[in-house]
Amino acid sequence: MFKFFKKKSELEKLQDEYKKMLKEAYQLSQTDRKKGDAKQAEAEELWKRIEKLKLVENKS
Repeated sequence: MFKFFKKKSELEKLQDEYKKMLKEAYQLSQTDRKKGDAKQAEAEELWKRIEKLKLVENKS
């Protein structure tokens, strides 16, 4: 009922951060392609961490 009282899990926090990084990478790519690509690479590393966390949670 009161979802705003519920704390976010580590997975949810990482997913939010991933979305934020992708948005930033897109905005950077419009002005500076190298910076946009670097931010995209950071987002991909974060995605790998998310996938590992999902696997661990599914095994539990």
